[in-house]
Amino acid sequence: QVQLGESGGGLVQAGGSLRLSCAASGSISSIIAMAWYRQAPGKQRELVARVTSGGSTNYADSVKGRFTISRNNATNTVYLQMNSLKPEDTAVYYCKGDIIPHYYSDYVDYWGQGTQVTVSS
Repeated sequence: QVQLGESGGGLVQAGGSLRLSCAASGSISSIIAMAWYRQAPGKQRELVARVTSGGSTNYADSVKGRFTISRNNATNTVYLQMNSLKPEDTAVYYCKGDIIPHYYSDYVDYWGQGTQVTVSS
């Protein structure tokens, strides 16, 4: 089985910074990509940032220039550095991994449990 464990959420004032971490563990053959999504109350879950195994990244327009996604392939960990936070960044942030488990021929989507980020004005 594969698990994703997130950490780093919390309460911060507008203009502040937070760093989220997500570690994938378990029976992993390879990781295609890892990403961060977020879901605010009453809204749909949206992609925030994604990084592939080769290092290619993409970001939601709303976070470009403020957030940076990075990945440590040796530890199967993905990070989201969030700077210049705004109240509208308040949401539950979820880690997602496109992961090929051992004995599988294709990747499976795995999700973390989510971590709350609250930005006060």
